[in-house]
Amino acid sequence: MYSDLGPELLVESIGGVRIVTLNRPEALNAANKALHGALIAVWGRIAKDPEARSVVLTGAGRAFSAGGDMNHLKSLQSDPVKRRGEIEGAHQLVTAMVDFPLPVVAAVNGPAIGLGCNLAVCSDIVLIGSSAFLADPHVGIGLTAADGGAPTWPLLMGMLQAKEYLFTSARIPAEKAVSLGLANRVVDDSNLQAEALALAEQLAAQPPQAIQSTKRALNLHIKRAIAGVLDYALAEEYVSFDQPEHQAIVNKIVERSSAVPASSRG
Repeated sequence: MYSDLGPELLVESIGGVRIVTLNRPEALNAANKALHGALIAVWGRIAKDPEARSVVLTGAGRAFSAGGDMNHLKSLQSDPVKRRGEIEGAHQLVTAMVDFPLPVVAAVNGPAIGLGCNLAVCSDIVLIGSSAFLADPHVGIGLTAADGGAPTWPLLMGMLQAKEYLFTSARIPAEKAVSLGLANRVVDDSNLQAEALALAEQLAAQPPQAIQSTKRALNLHIKRAIAGVLDYALAEEYVSFDQPEHQAIVNKIVERSSAVPASSRG
């Protein structure tokens, strides 16, 4: 049922739990076009799975997700049609996660950056490994924080804190993420996957209509809050790709990465 999503995103079934794993470990699960597309599609696919009751979202290897693949971002600079598709896809992904009926447990097993951070905080319960961190570096690479923290962070941590972390692109360690309201609790790295699965199984055992309607009622707050923000921010992010500051930063990162021997990359 899920194999056609491609190798970049794996879906495993354990009873009523669906374990969704970002699967580009050699790139720290950074989202290229294929992974981004699979992430957009997977929520509707699981929602139609009659046996599914809850989801664990995690990353393969030592990262949850390093955000957007820099080579992919570079390709958007000179291709406005491709960029428009990316922006529309970002809107679809946020909307799909907010509208997804089943409870989602994020098992943040390593760095969750940019898109990765947004995937985590758009989940329903966030367990974060003790060595993991969150960050939204959109501004730091010259992009509007559109599908990142701007729409959702003020709902979770308050406006002043959201501004500080989005303006500075600073990392948020696990304990700080909990204190800010971006994660529920810190779990030892070695126990993270087991604890996330156990929690997802507990949620899967709840009466489905009750838990799904309660999630929908709670997420109405989010939908109403982000409706106008998301449209504006994504329109501005589209413009960001044309800015010389963004292009210079991304080009430098890509060049630096290309100069590193493949054997020494994460």
